[in-house]
Amino acid sequence: MTSASIGRPVISSSQGTFRRLAIILPLAVALTACGGHVKGVMQPLNLAAEPKGNAVVDMLVATSRLPSDDPATLFSGERSVHPSITDVAVSIPSDTARASGTVQWPKKLPPNPQTDFAVVRVKPVETIEAGHEWVRRHSKGGHAMVFIHGFNNTYEDSVFRFAQIVHDSGADVTPVLFTWPSRAKVFDYNYDKESTNYSRTSLENTLKALVEDKNIKDITILAHSMGTWLAMESIRQMAIRDGGLPKKIENVVLASPDIDVDVFARQWTELGARKPNFTIFVSQDDRALALSRYISGDVQRLGQINPAEEPYKTKLEAAGITVVDLTKVKSTDRLNHGKFAESPEIVQLIGQRLVTGQTLTDSDVGLGDGITAIVAGTVNTVGKVAATTVATPVDLMSGNLKPLPKKKTGNIGGALQGEKAPLN
Repeated sequence: MTSASIGRPVISSSQGTFRRLAIILPLAVALTACGGHVKGVMQPLNLAAEPKGNAVVDMLVATSRLPSDDPATLFSGERSVHPSITDVAVSIPSDTARASGTVQWPKKLPPNPQTDFAVVRVKPVETIEAGHEWVRRHSKGGHAMVFIHGFNNTYEDSVFRFAQIVHDSGADVTPVLFTWPSRAKVFDYNYDKESTNYSRTSLENTLKALVEDKNIKDITILAHSMGTWLAMESIRQMAIRDGGLPKKIENVVLASPDIDVDVFARQWTELGARKPNFTIFVSQDDRALALSRYISGDVQRLGQINPAEEPYKTKLEAAGITVVDLTKVKSTDRLNHGKFAESPEIVQLIGQRLVTGQTLTDSDVGLGDGITAIVAGTVNTVGKVAATTVATPVDLMSGNLKPLPKKKTGNIGGALQGEKAPLN
């Protein structure tokens, strides 16, 4: 027995394995249950007129998925050598038929647009020029939002979720979805992770096309779960390839990031001197990330950190990264993994504050119970719960909404774990 084991119970390898399985299996079952809705909703409805009160969300969908040759699904979970772009429109029921933060999946097909989300247009975009023309027709003040979904998502899952986010956030943006080849099977976690790596250049090219579009003046990247890995790898790759990120990429929002904290520190460092404004949504009760942590060698995931604790608090403040802790926010999601999209306050924060480069203050942004703030070492409550959760630049204390100041470059390197990493 080593000195390190004194005072601790000795656990055999078989006991450790059993305990590990006891934790993993219920989470895996819960993840599997999340996919229990009707499939094949991409066949567009032919509506003579939109139902009264319905909204339609138009989006440009870029994907590295392989076409399925089935109009009901459009794309599979397999990988394609050739990226595809599609013009998609989704009808959303009126507010009297649905609650904000929810996706109303049809109980049967065809969907009823009075009560269900329904696809009303699908049109392939054959050329880059046609893509730029779509952006011109759908330009919203020059703001573009690019959404990257997470693990265990079909093509239609990502389309409906993004439509919900765009609608409920009230974001005045040009919506662009990037969907990568997820098989949408809980035990294909490693396949999905490799699919994000496979898709890095496709996402980079999508971002470059938006940067080069004269109708776009700024870009917000919103990524969820495993999609945050893809987002970080793509912009890291772009920064290394081009000697830095383009100024048009102004905001990066990472929701429930399924990223090893050590790796995020390295990715952050390698973005170079000019970094976008970063906002991270975390929750310590995220059960999906708990499963990911076990799968990934028991290393802390970025989306589960407590930003009020050291070394995170000091390092995040120094880097000027905003971290919003949603741990105390109630969720209908059994895994507590999609709080950012389910909370009306949070999606509105994304759409009406972060996208337009405005700061968060307790007097001007009502985020609701359970969402609080730490500002450069000073407690500043947002909502009614004791402050534990947001690290931002000092200017946030001004009490006014104003454009974010240019941040001083903060090299957090490996410092999220209290280590110092080289610059290259």
